[in-house]
Amino acid sequence: METLQKIALVFTIIGAIVWGLIGLFDFNLVDFIFGNGSILSRIIYTIVGICGLINIGLLVQDFHIK
Repeated sequence: METLQKIALVFTIIGAIVWGLIGLFDFNLVDFIFGNGSILSRIIYTIVGICGLINIGLLVQDFHIK
């Protein structure tokens, strides 16, 4: 895996953990750390979203190879 793909995977895993915390405990870790609706929270959400798109590309690439 390339470095960018590994970084994207790490951010996607972090995003999944945050969503798990929201679903299980109604606790948003990102808002807790950076503040509800703060610019830093929005940046983190944007980065995680972009990383998710990168991972979709990896999934499609994997289907194309097989």
